[in-house]
Amino acid sequence: MTKTDGRILALDLGTSSARALVLHESDASPIPGALARHKISPAYGHDGSATLDLHEYVEGLLGCLDELQQNGHLDGIGSLVLSTQWHSIVALDNKGVARTPVITWADTRTVDLDLGTSFDEQAFHARTGTWLHRLYWTRRIPWLLASDSPAAFAGLPDLVLERLTGERVTSVSVASGTGTLDLATGAYDDEALAVAGVTADRLPEIVPTGWTGTLSKEYERRWPGLVGVPVHPPTGDGAASNVGTGGFDAGTAAVTVGTSAAVRVVHPIENAPELPWELWRYRVDDKRAVTGMAFSAAGNLHAWLTGVLRLESDEPVGVEIGGTHAIAIPFMAGTRPPANVPGGSGVYFGLSFDDSPADLLAAALQGASLEIDRGLRQLDDLFGGRLDVVLGGGGIDASEWWRRCLTATFARPTTVCAEPEVGARGAAAVALGLSPDPGGEHLVPADAEADRVAALRPRYEALRALAVEASKDPA
Repeated sequence: MTKTDGRILALDLGTSSARALVLHESDASPIPGALARHKISPAYGHDGSATLDLHEYVEGLLGCLDELQQNGHLDGIGSLVLSTQWHSIVALDNKGVARTPVITWADTRTVDLDLGTSFDEQAFHARTGTWLHRLYWTRRIPWLLASDSPAAFAGLPDLVLERLTGERVTSVSVASGTGTLDLATGAYDDEALAVAGVTADRLPEIVPTGWTGTLSKEYERRWPGLVGVPVHPPTGDGAASNVGTGGFDAGTAAVTVGTSAAVRVVHPIENAPELPWELWRYRVDDKRAVTGMAFSAAGNLHAWLTGVLRLESDEPVGVEIGGTHAIAIPFMAGTRPPANVPGGSGVYFGLSFDDSPADLLAAALQGASLEIDRGLRQLDDLFGGRLDVVLGGGGIDASEWWRRCLTATFARPTTVCAEPEVGARGAAAVALGLSPDPGGEHLVPADAEADRVAALRPRYEALRALAVEASKDPA
């Protein structure tokens, strides 16, 4: 087999797993059986820490490539692409050695910033697409500097790329997830750097979308089929997932459900609509941005409940969509910015002795669906009409009930992406300029289900407001 046969090697740097898979170059669809997975177990602490072991993560990922090699799947590769979790950070010493584990998006440790009355966070948000929130490097770096003296900082994808190619660089997509990027220019933002207390030379160099590297000699010897194969810069998983589901134009919102969930719209960065305070905006590549809202409780909520409740089925069997009288506010992992609801704030209202485990699961999935719908409605307003919706991700693929619940909650038809590996598919599409077709099932909301959800929405919103208020620190 030769490199002209059109295969793509995709690395997917997730929070719960690291994966390596091989795709067809024509449509970025996976080649059956050409997938290797390494399970990741983040370490969570009572102090709010949520970290990954960098060495274990990278070695597990390299082991995935070894597995593909052993099974003959690394022959004929023409490109190597990466999809990656956003927002991670690692502190480095002056030799580039990690001084901390990988600090993930779920980590809640931080320090307060006193920037005075002259700081305009509205203008900062409009320019960077982010807020001064613990999720971003503008708060992470001062926290790390408060207890140590790192020489530099990088994210997980930057260090994976450095391990593979010898070059510590980042993409405009990954950099936008740090909260330190000027979205319009694609360069580090001077005010964001000043807030963080660093200069640009302490962060990875931002390379253009068309940049490529090659594997170092060590890995060319380890995987001979990858000699000379261009390695493309990583794409943030949110942007990659949108493109991978087929949501790559301003008339389509992509809803992806993995460990967490999000609703997003990809659109040109030039002449982008003014960004509302409640939404974030990151970059897809040199010419496109992605605007949306993310949610911390999704597939993790589903997996936790099915385990805790010891359900025999992953589905809320026998429960009608919108039909449970219990209301679940899914703040188990808190909220993403700009809200600051902390983890451990999940609430059930209206429980009774006749509620079954399936009722509790249904209420939680319904609550997560209503949270996503809040974001979808804001995107409708921003882009001037009811957006088409595509659904994708592992959570969507795993639950037929949840697919129908989302469709009923949105009260509009949805298209279910037929491909579960949307992140890897999207990274390939961004790197190679592809436009994947979502394919898959077309769902139309049942009137009765949509009516039931519409009827419970006002009660949900009222109880949600109570949960937000109750989560605030009385001090």
